[in-house]
Amino acid sequence: MTRLMVALLATAGLAFVGCAAQTPQTSAPMTRPLATAPISKDAYDAAVKNAEAQYKSDKDACASRGGNAKDICLEQAKGKEAIAKADAEAAYKNTPKAREEASVVRAEANYNIAKQRCDDLSGNAKDVCLKDANAALVAAKADAKVDRVASDTQQESAKKMAEARQEAAADRREADYKAALERCDTLNGPPKDTCISDAKLRFGK
Repeated sequence: MTRLMVALLATAGLAFVGCAAQTPQTSAPMTRPLATAPISKDAYDAAVKNAEAQYKSDKDACASRGGNAKDICLEQAKGKEAIAKADAEAAYKNTPKAREEASVVRAEANYNIAKQRCDDLSGNAKDVCLKDANAALVAAKADAKVDRVASDTQQESAKKMAEARQEAAADRREADYKAALERCDTLNGPPKDTCISDAKLRFGK
């Protein structure tokens, strides 16, 4: 496994823990992704292929289990694959929207696993478990949206700053050009013509 694959799986926060069945209160959710450097199309394709191979292996490991423990194990395997693919896509596209979508995939995977674990309970305990799972899903999606909006705002601010700098540079250049032409007015004849030509050449006129 390449260091890229290790990094992508690490950012997914996926310690598979053998698909061990745990109660909702003690299970560790698959955490929000860390920021990763952009990756190439080849690296993205490799990450997707690796995620699919890992899913098959994880799914096979669930075969020896039974009942809800097996169902939880399968949900973990599916969630792990979905998150790895989403994280790879976010790193490849490298956009706030793609990162938001990866966070949503992670939230939904956590929700599906938590909901499946709730099947080990009954009555009010199960109802509370499902409500908690849904609350966590809603909160995670809201956090993902806030992160995306904040990133969009930063990018828009940076774009406006760059445009303002370009405009200021153009204004300065125009002012310098006019000043150069003004200096040429102190001359007459060929020297003045040469001065004007040099000014136009220097300022791209």
